[in-house]
Amino acid sequence: MPEPAVLLPVGYQPRIHDLPSGERPRERLLQRGAGVLSNGERLAILLRTGVQGESALSIGQRLLSRFGGLRGIASASYGELSAERGISEAKHCQIMAALELGKRLASVSNDARVTIQSPQDVANLLMSEMAPLAQEHLRVVLLSTKNQVLGVHGIYVGTVNTSLVRAAEVLRPAVRDNAPNVIVVHNHPSGDPTPSAQDIALTRQLRAAAALLNVDLLDHVIIGQNRFVSLKEDGQSFD
Repeated sequence: MPEPAVLLPVGYQPRIHDLPSGERPRERLLQRGAGVLSNGERLAILLRTGVQGESALSIGQRLLSRFGGLRGIASASYGELSAERGISEAKHCQIMAALELGKRLASVSNDARVTIQSPQDVANLLMSEMAPLAQEHLRVVLLSTKNQVLGVHGIYVGTVNTSLVRAAEVLRPAVRDNAPNVIVVHNHPSGDPTPSAQDIALTRQLRAAAALLNVDLLDHVIIGQNRFVSLKEDGQSFD
């Protein structure tokens, strides 16, 4: 006689140890290398354990979704990250330490850094992460004097307009890291990257504030669905 079906609770998620060995992140890394893993799987290895009803793999995937990718996680404050279910102080430290090691490895050779020569380069850098986001995200790209990317920092999540965005918050990473050039990037969840009147006004406000701090705002790029708009190329707010 066939064995009776096992009924699982609604929303049940298997533990990593319950998965076939070929599907467990650690075993996959040992067999095929870290390069084949998704970012969610890499985070699961760092987290090591999940919580009741949610595996480490599920927590990793949730963090990526919640913060809009690895850059968003790296930019999150301790309070924001530790507020997430399953993230203890120890796990927060493990994630931050690993991300910082990645940053330092990338900065070992300046030749390995991405260089921004056009708005298309900005889109290539951030469109895959920002186009699918359900809310507006504003990020600032820090650049060297040779326009090499020094870092990308998440600044705001939510409606991006002049009444909510403070220039000091946008430019703080540039001042802190002594970056001479910056590019502001935000997405339009509608998929249409056409600048609004608020976008244009915000750009003028940020350019004026940046000039006072001896920081050059090179562009404001708006990301849509497979499209983008450069306010610098359009001559809007950069006249």
